[in-house]
Amino acid sequence: MRRSRVAVSGIVCALFVGSVVFSGCRSREEEPARAVQLSESAAREKQLAKKQEEPHKFAESQPPSSGDAAAMPLAAPEPSNKPSAKMAPPPSGKAFMGPPSGIGGPGIRGAGSGGGGLNGLLGKSGNQGQHSVGGSVAYGSGSGKLGGKAMRKKVAVGLKHRASASVDPVSNSEQYRDYGINPFVTTSEDRLSTFAIDVDTGSYTLARRKIHEGSLPAQDGVRVEEFLNYFRYEYAGPRDGSPLAVHMDAAPSPYTPGRHLLRVGVQGKQLSISERKAAHLTFLVDVSGSMQSPDKLPLAQRALRMLVDNLRDGDTVALVTYAGSVKVALPPTGMERKAVIHQAIENLQAGGSTAMASGIELAYQQAMKTVDEQSLSRVIILSDGDANVGATSHGEILKMIRGYVKEGITVTTVGFGMGNYKDEMMEQFANKGNGNHFYVDSLMAARRIFQEQLGGTLEVIAQDVKLQVEFDPEQVARYRLVGYENRAIADIHFRDDKIDAGELGAGHTVTALYELELKPGAGEGLATVRVRAKKPRGEKATERAFHFSGTSLASTFAEAKRDLRFATAVMGAAELFRRSPHAQRWSFDQVMKIAREATPEGNAEREEFLSLLEKASPLVGRVAAR
Repeated sequence: MRRSRVAVSGIVCALFVGSVVFSGCRSREEEPARAVQLSESAAREKQLAKKQEEPHKFAESQPPSSGDAAAMPLAAPEPSNKPSAKMAPPPSGKAFMGPPSGIGGPGIRGAGSGGGGLNGLLGKSGNQGQHSVGGSVAYGSGSGKLGGKAMRKKVAVGLKHRASASVDPVSNSEQYRDYGINPFVTTSEDRLSTFAIDVDTGSYTLARRKIHEGSLPAQDGVRVEEFLNYFRYEYAGPRDGSPLAVHMDAAPSPYTPGRHLLRVGVQGKQLSISERKAAHLTFLVDVSGSMQSPDKLPLAQRALRMLVDNLRDGDTVALVTYAGSVKVALPPTGMERKAVIHQAIENLQAGGSTAMASGIELAYQQAMKTVDEQSLSRVIILSDGDANVGATSHGEILKMIRGYVKEGITVTTVGFGMGNYKDEMMEQFANKGNGNHFYVDSLMAARRIFQEQLGGTLEVIAQDVKLQVEFDPEQVARYRLVGYENRAIADIHFRDDKIDAGELGAGHTVTALYELELKPGAGEGLATVRVRAKKPRGEKATERAFHFSGTSLASTFAEAKRDLRFATAVMGAAELFRRSPHAQRWSFDQVMKIAREATPEGNAEREEFLSLLEKASPLVGRVAAR
């Protein structure tokens, strides 16, 4: 995010150094502008209904945002969950609402402009009744998005002030998408929360690199679920032949008095090396000029050599490259010719423009040569996501990828580099390709993906996995799913097996956290998790239900399981990094303390996270001091 260098005397929010405590902001109950904005929702419902008729078209029309990781924006007020009486779920299960851009205050719906008022007044300015809060000087333009889950009354609120400023020359062409931030939902009005699982981790490793290089992660590039799912948790595996098991536990929140945190964990079945099916892999490598730096193509080559060394007899590798033109550098080749594969990887050189769409098409043509029902077929895209030649629109490439999914070919995207990285594109390619998305910032990250977790990276054990959590309104007053905004599914689509969802790899874990406001006496049966999943290449899903046990509710946070406490720290860091309005009063120091106490000695993964927080703390402090 970027901050204007003009005077900011009209800004009413401030950040305090070190603790990231937000002060000077009215609470939701105290914010007079909120009531005015909500009172105008009726005037916008007509426009909303029109956009819901073509949700995909509207979502694709939203421009991606460029992240300036060096600036901390203002915190927004906690969003209200006041329902809109006429909201209906569109086919995609997602909605984005908003009036046209205009002059005025922080945009609450759609792509609205933000700015300051005049003479310190709370005034109405611009089109569609947008409001401004400010002092004597306007503090810039910006946009707010209200999007996410479209199931009756639930929407994800991404209320953010975007102050204009000079563009960071290092990150000015990076692209991210703001998917909004989930609001609290009143259980008596809607007891169901439905989403697709996500095992991607790219958001965390990209943030790690940003922090190591001295800047905070781009706000819109922080996806809480990808932070949570980067880490390993001790979930018991399935014992009844099922491909997955579900676990739940809960404890009082250390961040907000009166709230609890519920953890929902999924553990996929582990497969031994001998149990893994033969893998036919097609490497699609970006060798355009933008991949020349050491952290891009050279690192990608080392990662591929590592992957090849961990394959076994019966596996094959094909290699396709793209720059200004596309090329089959190696047709499908078996492991008995491993030296030939290594030499083809070694011969890669960067130069030229980026014909990504043509490269993807050629890669799939190679993959089709070996696809069969007895083996795995996967295209692995290694790129910075840039695409400037040919059919470069996201929509066109996504249509191509979706078509090949039906043939049984999945996709893994592996991102490299910074400066022009296209996070949104790489994440969506994996999403639509029934695969997973990673970001490689080091050889250590490559080893984790292509050696330590190779089975989960390559082999899908459950397809189109959906979770639906039902809360008991007698025990839960309100709830909020933290993260998973771009994985939201309309509740009515939970049992529609035509709706695409997430894939679970062998041994993969999935973690989701909810913030809850419990009623007195809550415990046994406060939530029920239902899971629907298909077998790989299956058409019909099966469903199972898991009930919350009262013994899984800790009386204090200190008594909670160590994994739950560590997940709470990871979630808290992600919420602060993405400037969540729900985390206005959360403390970065508190996050560090929780993480430290939940990190056992010798756990390198968690110790690295602690080191990352320590590096981020002064960055947060310096930005807050501005």
